[in-house]
Amino acid sequence: MTRGNQRDLARAKNQKKQQEQGRGKKNDGLTVEQRKFRDAEVMREKQKKKEEVKQPSCK
Repeated sequence: MTRGNQRDLARAKNQKKQQEQGRGKKNDGLTVEQRKFRDAEVMREKQKKKEEVKQPSCK
């Protein structure tokens, strides 16, 4: 093999990259219930906007 320790170095680099991505998860300090409530509110707003676009008010 002509690669030497290149494969091992690539594995170590990839492992470090994966760990960094795991740490980068959003931590907004909310509980599960708070997050669900917030997300539900966002979805309601999106649905409301979609309904308004679908049925514009007639004057």
